[in-house]
Amino acid sequence: MPRLRNFFCFLFLICLPLIACGEATSSPEVEITETTVPTDELTPIDLQTGYGVKNAWFELYFTDPVDPFSSQATGGVDGPLVEAINAARLSVDVAAYSLTLNSVRNALLNAHDRGVTVRMVMESTNMDTSDVEHLLEAGIPIVGDKQDGLMHDKFMVIDKSEVWLGSMNFTDSGSYEDNNNLIRIRSTKMAENYTKEFEEMFLENRFGEITTAETPHPSLTIDSTRVDTFFSPDDGVLNYVAAVLSGAEESVYFLTFSFTSNDLGDIVRQKAEDGLVVQGVMDEEQVKSNQGTEYDPFKQADLDVRIDGIEGQMHHKVFIVDESIVIVGSYNFSQSAETRNDENLLIIYNEAIAQEFMKEFERVWKVAHD
Repeated sequence: MPRLRNFFCFLFLICLPLIACGEATSSPEVEITETTVPTDELTPIDLQTGYGVKNAWFELYFTDPVDPFSSQATGGVDGPLVEAINAARLSVDVAAYSLTLNSVRNALLNAHDRGVTVRMVMESTNMDTSDVEHLLEAGIPIVGDKQDGLMHDKFMVIDKSEVWLGSMNFTDSGSYEDNNNLIRIRSTKMAENYTKEFEEMFLENRFGEITTAETPHPSLTIDSTRVDTFFSPDDGVLNYVAAVLSGAEESVYFLTFSFTSNDLGDIVRQKAEDGLVVQGVMDEEQVKSNQGTEYDPFKQADLDVRIDGIEGQMHHKVFIVDESIVIVGSYNFSQSAETRNDENLLIIYNEAIAQEFMKEFERVWKVAHD
């Protein structure tokens, strides 16, 4: 049944106009990358704190701020990322909203010292830290966005063959105090997508609203898994997210740091009214501070939505549709993410990956409250 749902969602994206946003949205052209290991064979990754699984083409990690070991700020999901940087031979391109992790800073410095080309773009307002100063003093070039919107990406491209991305900032709090996800994708074509976006910022100084839609491979099939790549604000991300949500047939689950998009909120409420299972967890600080938060309309519509139950941030930006499709990245479900900030987002059509996100949903849901 999940494969059948995926097939119909695929047809939906190609053939139907986007009702929620009032305009047609064509699906990106699909390109094929083939490997031989079945996608659904996942192997657990042993971490002192946090969770991880892997197969031939991806690794998926979740932080665990509830774990008592997280207070030690070691042994978490930053470990595998550091190992990947340490193994780099040619290049490491970093797009970082912020960077305060000593482990990542030292790995970048070591890579630079052994002759690896290290380049960075950052949110300008977060560059005044000792970690960034150490990188600049070592000769690592860092380009700030210098714009009103945020350079909100959190990704790395290593040796032009793999990409690390997700909701996790490269900070101590992002790795150990907040709920976050981090994904490693081994694919040269995916790396081309993110390298293109990186170089628009690093080489051409094009951030925010002056970027253009130039993704080389907007839709890939890796090991039978379709993965669509979008960058904001150039790709009109909202249209694609709305299309997938509109195609939901059984359930919509979400973990959202900031949710102020009326368009997406309307679709979620309509799906609940249609009888689908709809559940979500939202970050308490954002619910209390955001103007136009969707939390209150959700509760007024009797949706099963909770507030997170940790001291840190519930920092995910995730939809799980029909327990078989995952929407994930740095893109908060807000107007700023759609029109002003530099963001990235993936839509992954894979039931095994979706089930891992469902496990994370259940972990977050368990400690959340009304």
